[in-house]
Amino acid sequence: MSDQNVHNAGFTPSGIRGGSLGSSMMSQEAKVSGGGVHSGGPTSTLQGMGARGSTHSSGFTSSGISRGSTASEMMSKEAISHGGGTPRGGTTSTVQSI
Repeated sequence: MSDQNVHNAGFTPSGIRGGSLGSSMMSQEAKVSGGGVHSGGPTSTLQGMGARGSTHSSGFTSSGISRGSTASEMMSKEAISHGGGTPRGGTTSTVQSI
């Protein structure tokens, strides 16, 4: 995953850009959760990466998730909490797709 992909999706150092994929994700996530965006969810995870400009070391790559990375830990925790699989639209799958 490149910093540019994250920024192109609307996650920037100055916040989520209006009218972007990021703003749409934030809106949808807030509606589903009753009005807020949860820490550790797809929107907050991507915004954190966009703000820091540090996606390269996270482990999300164009060829998949790197073994032993932050991304693999995230995927493992998410799979355990969902009974063995990472859900479509969850944090891991959303961040990996971008």
